[in-house]
Amino acid sequence: MLNITKDSFEKEVMSSEIPVVLDFWATWCGPCRMLAPVLDELAEKYDGKVRFGKVNVDDEPLLASRFGIASIPTLIFFKNGKIQKQTVGYREKKELDEILRDLI
Repeated sequence: MLNITKDSFEKEVMSSEIPVVLDFWATWCGPCRMLAPVLDELAEKYDGKVRFGKVNVDDEPLLASRFGIASIPTLIFFKNGKIQKQTVGYREKKELDEILRDLI
């Protein structure tokens, strides 16, 4: 899973040839820690088809602000540099899997 910063965002997300899921999170966020292993499993399942990245909102406040992140975890699903879907809060693996299947 990529660590996305304001400096790497354009290259890793906007210019990606495959869909990208960005996880906006923080170390102190309990639901974020619950979601992390689910995202790890999905990243393994969709390896080569979807890119997964994490944005620590404490380290990257400009990116969080750019996307209006008010609650975490927030997942933003990008395809061809455009936002396709966004979820807020913990989500079950099955629900995220369905979103990813629709994305690719």
